[in-house]
Amino acid sequence: MMADSHNSESNSSQFINHASKWQRLYPQSDNVVANVDSVVITPDNRGMAYGDGFFTTIGVIDGSILWPEYHYQRLLSHAHALQLAIDSDSLLATLQAHAQQLQQGVIKVIVTRAVQAVRGYGFAANVDASPCEVWCKAIAMTIDTAQHTYLPDGNSVLIQPTTSAVCLTAQLACLPPPLAGLKSLNRLDNVLASGELQRLKAKSLESEVELDAGEGLAIGEGLLRDMSGSWVEGTISNVFYQLSSSQLTDSNDNANYSDNSLSTGQWFTPPLTQSGVAGVMRQVIIDAFAKTKTPVIVRALNDDDLLDLTQMFFCNALRGVMPVTSLALLSGEVVEFG
Repeated sequence: MMADSHNSESNSSQFINHASKWQRLYPQSDNVVANVDSVVITPDNRGMAYGDGFFTTIGVIDGSILWPEYHYQRLLSHAHALQLAIDSDSLLATLQAHAQQLQQGVIKVIVTRAVQAVRGYGFAANVDASPCEVWCKAIAMTIDTAQHTYLPDGNSVLIQPTTSAVCLTAQLACLPPPLAGLKSLNRLDNVLASGELQRLKAKSLESEVELDAGEGLAIGEGLLRDMSGSWVEGTISNVFYQLSSSQLTDSNDNANYSDNSLSTGQWFTPPLTQSGVAGVMRQVIIDAFAKTKTPVIVRALNDDDLLDLTQMFFCNALRGVMPVTSLALLSGEVVEFG
């Protein structure tokens, strides 16, 4: 299986986008799926008014959903956390039907709480879970699956060309349980961070001077910290890293994958208990290493660790693994990876 998505938008040349229309899967009128042209969305929609909902982005190859069990768990966990009434089994079956028709591309799903009789932020207190609206957009994309790598459990994932990364000044909001880690519709911190990253990319191109990193590679992703100062994730991805003090020379447990750099050494990933998005690909990778001699360790990434980094990659479900050759720090220093 290959490739999630921390974010549906991709600038990668490996993805050719063909736009389609949004469809409302639920509620339906006379059992007919309504599209955006026939459904009026007003500021009363709670997703628009309050960001009251969540979304997920699903890769499709050969008519099948990638990592369906993980997306199913996301639907369950997010609906439970936000107290939304979703028939996850029925929804996933509907999405698989869309995938069969799409064949290759991306399906984005947005779930919002239905309009409430209660004024303001509140919602009905006399029900266990609120009715919701479910929207879907299937986007045809040509995905180059030639470049892939293997995880220790034998699953293959898409792998992107190496790129450089940069630490950003924008910060992620710290959130209380159960909101931390959710792919909610409240993504303004990521929006502003992505804006900063785009400005840095544009500045680099305009001046024709690359950041002194990555042997001339363009900036591919930005590393974000939260309000507590810990580095958490990328603008559209989760992050994994290795430290010089934790390198392991014995990787016999993963001998079948000796040609795969992901199978050697001790990998860490930051906790998402206060901020960030718990991506599908992040969990796929954690699960793949769970039964090896070097399971992924969830560990905070702090300023003092940055100069000790020896390997790093970002990941999401659409792009898979995004290897990083260098990281430009806020101080101007650059950490090069072998």
